[in-house]
Amino acid sequence: MADTTSEVRPVPEQSPSARIDPSVPHPARRYDYWLGGKDNFAADRQSGDAVAAAYPAIRTTVIENRRFMQRATRYLAEAAGIRQFLDIGTGIPTSPNMHEVAQGIAPESRVAYVDNDPIVLAHARALLTSSPAGSTAYVDADLRDPERILSHPDIRATIDFDRPVGLMLVAMLHFLTDADDPYGITGRLLEALPSGSYLVISHATTDLVPREVAATAAPVTTTSMIDMAFRTRDEFATFFDGLELVPPGISPITEWHPDTPAEQRLPAAQASMYGAVARKP
Repeated sequence: MADTTSEVRPVPEQSPSARIDPSVPHPARRYDYWLGGKDNFAADRQSGDAVAAAYPAIRTTVIENRRFMQRATRYLAEAAGIRQFLDIGTGIPTSPNMHEVAQGIAPESRVAYVDNDPIVLAHARALLTSSPAGSTAYVDADLRDPERILSHPDIRATIDFDRPVGLMLVAMLHFLTDADDPYGITGRLLEALPSGSYLVISHATTDLVPREVAATAAPVTTTSMIDMAFRTRDEFATFFDGLELVPPGISPITEWHPDTPAEQRLPAAQASMYGAVARKP
């Protein structure tokens, strides 16, 4: 007699494409839209336009934010001797990417990228290729789950947590509300890193824009179409408690180790984000 007992089979993990919901805006795709990319949906464009209505300089801001990331990476690779980078909130690849900057200085640099958008995953696996001397990895995870990031085998295979690491939270933490505990999450990630590691953060703020612009932007930050938590300088500074800030300390992103003359730089209001780099003692 045949055994009619139901066989229990493991439920396969959803493919990346099955997890894409084009009706819900995603920060990585919205960022792609502002940069003029094509990997975005109507919901991302609608959300991006809502942000631009409140803050018209947003497209300039995202360009300047990428430039800040590149300068901070260059500083870590050149001046600080960092050879390992953990980049959380990678976004859709746009050259030069972080590993291209780091490996252009030190080809042996190792970079682990983390994001939670399946579209980013598809592009990352195709485009984020390392130099032969170094290594890159991409992990599908959410900043809100630091334990998954820190314990992931691909992260562990790429990053040696006994050696200094550059933790990159570039334009990420303003997507976490206070209820998400952004300070606790950042602290947990730093706790796993050894002395001599560095933290790099850029973060949206209304401190640097005219009062009337801030008044327009701030009330809509709680809507689902914008989902950003602007923070003040003091709130931003709290992320660096117990760390040693690299000069010039906390500054507008356009003023952190600028590579253009002062007369050619944009006013802070045109890229209203704070940036800073700090060393873990």
